[in-house]
Amino acid sequence: MHLFDELSSPVIIAHRGASKYAPENSYASFETALRQGAIAFELDTMLTSDNVPVVIHDRELERTTNGSGLVGDTHSDDLKNLDAGCWFSDEYKGEKIPFLKDVLIRYQKNVLIIIELKNLHSSRDQLPEIVTEMVRELKMIDNVILSSFIPRNLKRARKQSSEIKTALICSSGLLGRFCSSRFLVPVSPEFLHPNKELINEEFIKRESEWQRRINAWTVDDKEEARKLIKFGIAGLITNDPKILE
Repeated sequence: MHLFDELSSPVIIAHRGASKYAPENSYASFETALRQGAIAFELDTMLTSDNVPVVIHDRELERTTNGSGLVGDTHSDDLKNLDAGCWFSDEYKGEKIPFLKDVLIRYQKNVLIIIELKNLHSSRDQLPEIVTEMVRELKMIDNVILSSFIPRNLKRARKQSSEIKTALICSSGLLGRFCSSRFLVPVSPEFLHPNKELINEEFIKRESEWQRRINAWTVDDKEEARKLIKFGIAGLITNDPKILE
């Protein structure tokens, strides 16, 4: 049984970890989320120049590290030396960019991990296959969900492993409505991660009929969270794991 099936709704999913309180996509952020009561966290991953999946959101290094250039143009050995915490505050100076495999090994049991395949600018690379194989090798099929804005990423992952759970991420507006349509259900049959602006009672009812569970992003307002819970969402993707306190 997949771990998500064992959790009571709403599942609190820490967006890039507890990114309100610690540097996003860092061990500090993941550990903070777990201490605050989250039982799941979401992270972003992309490939280095030597095809190693690292945990980072931007393709450019400048915003969240003291490095420069593109992640995809940088060797994994060079990323090890960068500081990924000082941008947030002096308290987190020295925080490093995590490597996906290390994160999976560290949280191998009893934590739900949502891995966003963040290859928007290199969609033909081998990220879906490399990550899917890593999850299989570590025997983590039952506590990982792969997500992406790119339907083809999820199709490729499911082709490699029919057991992997996938979630298509949908933005707001017309594009979001298309992404959440029946046309794309085959690449994301179990879960859907729509922008909160798409969600109403009718939306949840339709998705329930299609047997899909909805994890809404990014929900940081308590009243908004309560409204979505009334609609019947399965999970809240939030920067603040303490949102319901």
